[in-house]
Amino acid sequence: MEGVIEIKVLVLTTTFPRWENDTTPAFVCDLSKRLRDEELEIVVLAPHCEGAKRFEIMDGLIVYRFPYFYPAKYQRLAYGGGILPSLKRSHLAKIQVPLLFLSELFYAFKIIREQKIDVIHSHWIIPNGLVGGICKKIFGIPHVTTVHGSDINIIKKSKILRRICSFILHNSDRITANSSYTKKVILSIDDRAKNKVEVVPMGVDINRFKSNDSMNLKEFFGVEYLILTVGRLIDWKGTKYLIIAMKEIIKKFPNSKLIIGGNGPEKGKLEKLTEELNLERNVVFTGYIKNVDLSKYYSSVDVFILPSINLNRLTEALGVVLLEAMACGTPVIGSNVGGIPDIIKDGYNGFLVPEKSLEDLAGKIIQLLSNKELAEKFGANGLETVRERFSWELVSAEFREIYGEMIK
Repeated sequence: MEGVIEIKVLVLTTTFPRWENDTTPAFVCDLSKRLRDEELEIVVLAPHCEGAKRFEIMDGLIVYRFPYFYPAKYQRLAYGGGILPSLKRSHLAKIQVPLLFLSELFYAFKIIREQKIDVIHSHWIIPNGLVGGICKKIFGIPHVTTVHGSDINIIKKSKILRRICSFILHNSDRITANSSYTKKVILSIDDRAKNKVEVVPMGVDINRFKSNDSMNLKEFFGVEYLILTVGRLIDWKGTKYLIIAMKEIIKKFPNSKLIIGGNGPEKGKLEKLTEELNLERNVVFTGYIKNVDLSKYYSSVDVFILPSINLNRLTEALGVVLLEAMACGTPVIGSNVGGIPDIIKDGYNGFLVPEKSLEDLAGKIIQLLSNKELAEKFGANGLETVRERFSWELVSAEFREIYGEMIK
C-alpha cells in the first residue's frame, strides 16, 4: 500500500467507558485503541451518561456520546450493568428504548456525513446493528456487525426481533461472533448469513496481566487455599452451585476460602445461601473488583472457576474472565456450556464440568488443590492458549483484515 491511506471507522456501541477508570466493561474501547493507527481512524458513538463528556478524545479515539432523554440524570437505559438489566428494573428505561434508537440513528447520520466514514462497525445486534444496517442501506457504506452473545439469545425468543435480526444480518457485509456457540445461534435465526459469519473472539491484554505486583491475599484472608470467581451476580452465572460445592471442598481443605467478585441482583440471595450453609468463614463477597486490581486477584488464587449454566436460553457466550485468569497463569475450571469450550480444552488447559453438577465441580476443584503439578501444567498451557489465540494483537489483526476486505 503506497503512502498513508486513512480509513475512518464509525464504531457503534452501547457499552463504552464514560470516564477514566470507569467500571463499565472496556473491551470495545480496548479493541478500538488497538485498531487505531496512521491508517485507521476510529470514531466512537455511544450513549451519553450524566457526568460524562458529550465529546472528547480518549486515548486517541474520537468519542461522541449522544443524549437520549432529558434531563440527563434520568437517562436510565445504558450503563448500570447493561440494557437488559436496566429494562428489568426500570419502567422509565423501557420508555427510553425508541428514544435511544432514534437518537443514535440521528447522530450516526450526522457523523457519517461530517466525518466521511468509510466503514461502520456495530457492536451488538440491537440497537447498534439496526442503526448500522439502516446506515448501510441509505449510504451504501460497508458494515460489519459483531455479536457478543447476550443480544442474540434474547432475539431468539421473539418473532419480531428475529425479523429485525434478519434485516440486520442481510445489511451486514461481514458478521463476527465471539464464539462458535454464538455463531451457531446466529445461523439458527437466519442460515442465509452462513457465508458472512466468522468467529472472532474478544481479546486479552497479556501485558496487563503479566504484573508481578501481586497482593498477598492468602495472608490477608488468613487461609492456605483461595478459590476465585468473578462476574456479574446474575442467575445464569451459576454462582450458587459453586457456593454449595464449597461444603464438600472444606471437608478436604478446611483452611480454604471462596472469593466472589462482582455485584448484581442475585447478591442478596447468594449471601443468604452462604449463611444457611454456615459458610460465612469460607465465602467472601468483595463486590466489584477494580480493573487495575483484577490481575492481582487472579495471580494470588489457586484456581479460578466460571460455573455458568443454561437458563431460559441465556448462557455464557465466551467467558473473557477465563482468558484473564489464564493470562495470569492461573488454572481454570468452567462449565461445559455456551462458548466456554472454545477456551478450555478439557484436561489440557483446564477442566470442563457438566453444568449444575456439584459432585464434578467440587471433585475437580479438590483435584487441582491436591495436585500442584497438574495446576502448574494447566496454568502454563492456559497462558500459551491466550498468547496463541486470544491476544488483542491477534484479534485486532483479524478486524483489520475484515475492514480491508470490505473496503476493497
